[in-house]
Amino acid sequence: MKKYRVVFHLTEIERANLALNNVRNLLAELGEDQVDAEVVTNSEGVKALLKSSPRSEGIDELSAKGVRFVLCSKSLKAMGLEKSEFVTIAEVVPSGTGELVKKQAEGWAYVRP
Repeated sequence: MKKYRVVFHLTEIERANLALNNVRNLLAELGEDQVDAEVVTNSEGVKALLKSSPRSEGIDELSAKGVRFVLCSKSLKAMGLEKSEFVTIAEVVPSGTGELVKKQAEGWAYVRP
């Protein structure tokens, strides 16, 4: 079992690089085997997980280290986007806010870069 559980909340595309760097730095400091990390995207933040995003390689790299990436289905619907437009490792959840509340209720630390 991993020691630390952290959920990162990404709502702005402009903060995507910062969020990914925060995740990388956390894994480097605490150890990949000591951290469960999830990046929850909603609003404009979902665009960071598009296949066409310049960040897709870094997302794949972090996913290989166990980081989970999720998309808010309500944000996708509001923007007229389809799951097929996003990196394959991205998972869709009913709502980003609901995912955040569940994680925090389970004791996950919350970080908003």
